[in-house]
Amino acid sequence: MRIYELSERKDLFEKAVNAFWKQWGNEESYNFYKDCMMRSCETEEEIPRFYIAVENEEIIGTFAILRNDINSRQDLTPWLACLYVDPASRGKKIGSQFLQYALDESARKGYKKLYLSTDIDGYYEKYHWIHTTEAVGLSGSSIKVYEKSTMR
Repeated sequence: MRIYELSERKDLFEKAVNAFWKQWGNEESYNFYKDCMMRSCETEEEIPRFYIAVENEEIIGTFAILRNDINSRQDLTPWLACLYVDPASRGKKIGSQFLQYALDESARKGYKKLYLSTDIDGYYEKYHWIHTTEAVGLSGSSIKVYEKSTMR
């Protein structure tokens, strides 16, 4: 398994859009994902960036580092988002590899912390992410916000 920033594997762009969209999108959001991902490949800015895990030329997982994860905490950046591992590839510590890769990339880009929002209990705590605050999502509901230092 190898992790690529999407601009390194433009040959897998359409498959990557489908992977992100099928896991995180809905009927109306395909073009949103495609446009976000296309622009991430074109920008000279450090973020946004989309990442794919590839094994035998198949995408087995995804994550992104974004300016914001579509919540009210516009004061916090960057955000880890869209972390997903294909069920057939789970149990191999790929998710933990994604978390560390995202932290390392964020540090390389000059960020001291990385944030994420989730409704999952118990997963991120295993990797020493700290629930520090709440955000408000588009639906108006509260979302847990976690952070972790990018410094080892």
